Amino acid sequence: MTSANTQPDGDDDGRQGPLTGTLVVDLSRALAGPHAGMMLGDLGARVIKVENPAAGDDTRGWGPPFIDTPDGRESTYFLSCNRNKESITLDLKDEADTALLRELLRRADVLVENFRPGTLDRLGFDPATLEALNPRLVVLSISGFGHDGPEGTRAGYDQIAQGEAGLMSLTGSGPEDPQRVGVPIGDVLAGIHGAYGVLAALLDRERTGRGQVVRTSLLSSIVSVLAFQGTRWTVGGQVPQAQGNHHPSIAPYGLFRCADGAVQIAVGSEGLWKRFADAFELDPDDPRWDGNASRVEHRLELIAAVEEKFAAYGSEDLLALLERAGVPAGRVRSLDEVFAWEQTRSQHLLLGMEHPSLGHIEVPGGPLRYFRPDGTETTRLEHAAPPRLGEHDGDVRAWLNQALVGSQALVGQGSR
Repeated sequence: MTSANTQPDGDDDGRQGPLTGTLVVDLSRALAGPHAGMMLGDLGARVIKVENPAAGDDTRGWGPPFIDTPDGRESTYFLSCNRNKESITLDLKDEADTALLRELLRRADVLVENFRPGTLDRLGFDPATLEALNPRLVVLSISGFGHDGPEGTRAGYDQIAQGEAGLMSLTGSGPEDPQRVGVPIGDVLAGIHGAYGVLAALLDRERTGRGQVVRTSLLSSIVSVLAFQGTRWTVGGQVPQAQGNHHPSIAPYGLFRCADGAVQIAVGSEGLWKRFADAFELDPDDPRWDGNASRVEHRLELIAAVEEKFAAYGSEDLLALLERAGVPAGRVRSLDEVFAWEQTRSQHLLLGMEHPSLGHIEVPGGPLRYFRPDGTETTRLEHAAPPRLGEHDGDVRAWLNQALVGSQALVGQGSR
């Protein structure tokens, strides 16, 4: 799945991962597209991020928090979704810079963009032009609400998409308290879906020899993960509503108060229910608890009964008792606790890297690991820090200009 000349001459940085040798051009900004590009970079692809010379990606200015350096300030938002990339600046209204982008796309395997639908066409890179330029190019195009349909031209912002796609109606303490998810989940899901769409298109290219356009959106990415809440309406005819920290179809399953805080439990089977009821002396003959459907019907009474039992325990003792009983349980960790947790670190979910202005930094890691049959891990373990704006202008421009000079010389020889 590699393209020719994806690295400047002599560039061999020893990157690992199944996409090593794959060149990705990232024209996107904000979060959905950059997240997709970062995922491909985590898999070993070489990702060249193209930014406007004036200010770069919008997220370079999103904050606080910012980290001050002698060279200016760095946005922690930008740092969250741009590792394993090189940054070059191109003015797409400038003919010379546009020529460099064309040369870059000739060599690329993947183009990532999340302009509003129609913008890339107006810049002179419509699908037909891109295919003529590079028939093997896979284009990932991410929009807010889809590239067609009656509202396909709407701008995409995560919280608006969370509301429009129904997610906020399911999230919060109750129907009158719609809440956004605490991370921009529509953007992140669109990036994830886009990345797996790219991988499928690259695999298809091995069979057909041709690239294609992969489209996804914030709307489609949220609607596609509504899961059982979606079929509650489409099949069951029920309109789901927010109901706080308790599962709508399983009981007891959720967050329960105890003497010094709260713990979470997941009693997802009748076997687990019996063990749980025995451990906390809940009446096994109470008809309200006879089967999951009955427990769901009497959820509020069950929550009260469970919390009455839990009130006798501090959270640590309660979690120990639940573990002995074989009942799945856990605490609610703050993010500082999550990243100090040894289990998190053991899964490479905290990545250390050297930033040119900030020095050593750590960022949240990716979700995938790769192993050979003999147990040898082939996951990319060495990661590049998110780049400064235009940090790689010199090297990448020199590489592309050299190629342009060569191609112009060939054209000249042919004309004689």
